[in-house]
Amino acid sequence: MFSVRGMSAGALGLAVCAVLTACSGGTARDGDADARTRVPTWKSGVTPAEVGELMRVPIPDEATDRRGAYQNGFQDDGLLLAFTLPTARVDAYLVRLAPEQPLTHRAKALTQSVKPMTPFAHLGLEEPETLADVRSGPVCAPCAGELNSLEVTVHPLDAQTSQVYLRGVD
Repeated sequence: MFSVRGMSAGALGLAVCAVLTACSGGTARDGDADARTRVPTWKSGVTPAEVGELMRVPIPDEATDRRGAYQNGFQDDGLLLAFTLPTARVDAYLVRLAPEQPLTHRAKALTQSVKPMTPFAHLGLEEPETLADVRSGPVCAPCAGELNSLEVTVHPLDAQTSQVYLRGVD
């Protein structure tokens, strides 16, 4: 049995630090030899089509700039899918996702610092939470199976196109 009685604060701090360091596996980068044993890690070579299948959401044929990522997590995995769609087609696409409630419109970016567990920055995109003039909300109609949750955010890029962001937890 381990006793802290008689240990200095510095020695106790070093012991706690050693235990935490040993238990934390650090962070992994794609390509590390033991990335499989560390979490979270980004799965390499995943295509947007594969992510769409895992999310059980269609990617419209007219979608451009398709990006997808899969993050292995400790308990849950994160799925990211983003693409650009003609703004005139966004509402028809959202209907296919069958949201249980109307999406919420947010005129301004969130003012508090947001650090999502599965960031769109991995795909070279801004985080939807940092954008103004977005519609977002849960769309769990396709959440049958292993998908725990799915959220969509739509941000108009210009008068003709909008960026669609989908973040899922599997």
